[in-house]
Amino acid sequence: MDWDKLRVFHAVAEAGSFTHAGETLNLSQSAVSRQVSALEEALQVPLFHRHARGLMLTEQGEILFKTAREVLAKLNMAEARIIESRERPKGPLKITTTIAFGSIWLAPRLKEFLEANPDIEVSLMLTDDELDLSMREADVAIRMTTPTQSDLIQRRMMTLKYHVFAAPAYIERYGAPLGMEDLDSHRLVVFGEDVRLPVPTLNWLLEAGLKNGSKRKAFLKVNSTYAIFRAVQSGIGIGALPHYLNQEAGNLVEILPDVQGPELDMYFVYPEELRHSNRIGLFRDFLLRKVEDLAR
Repeated sequence: MDWDKLRVFHAVAEAGSFTHAGETLNLSQSAVSRQVSALEEALQVPLFHRHARGLMLTEQGEILFKTAREVLAKLNMAEARIIESRERPKGPLKITTTIAFGSIWLAPRLKEFLEANPDIEVSLMLTDDELDLSMREADVAIRMTTPTQSDLIQRRMMTLKYHVFAAPAYIERYGAPLGMEDLDSHRLVVFGEDVRLPVPTLNWLLEAGLKNGSKRKAFLKVNSTYAIFRAVQSGIGIGALPHYLNQEAGNLVEILPDVQGPELDMYFVYPEELRHSNRIGLFRDFLLRKVEDLAR
């Protein structure tokens, strides 16, 4: 059944005449009559008894009117909930990002977002693997690599800059390198060879300042930025880390401050089908305000 014809039928049944229904729908009396007649023809049953005093529903018309009224009531309720959700966003929001960024930077800031939006149910999924947003493994992602899927909307948030750090305990015991050549005699914490890196140069400490393609030997190899951070924090060795980690932890010493490693762009990513989601828009705007301080 055509919904437009059902809508006209419902208005006629409520008004009791084609003329009054036409005034409600802003249609002519003849247009209303044609729509109802077409619906009756499609169903092959009469829906109204037509007489001089107006219209009266037939038995079949009563059945259809009851159903149409219930459908309209549910649609009106859905419309009200949609309008309400625009005014006060609600519902689930699944966020995924890397273990380091999610643990150190994002998780502590979620308190403010959650308190301001108590009807949004946040789930934070931390993994250094990329979840499939198109399969709705998560609603949004904060990624350190440029998204390659064409059906994803991306918003560049900021650039992560890598610097060289060591813990005070390490420097007290082994001293601090004064130049890149001094790294030859220090303990370096880097990624292992089997780790999928966002850019291949993240292990640049092994090659920085060396010629002929030679490499330094790593003291410890791990599989995540968070593991490098914790290892450096504990005094195991020297590591290259994005600047936000030390801004948050505040207990590492930047060494070789004139040396800067690779840069990674951070993106806020979500599926095209969620373009008009108010929950996602609200969270995106919240993040952009927060990364302004981080980018300085």
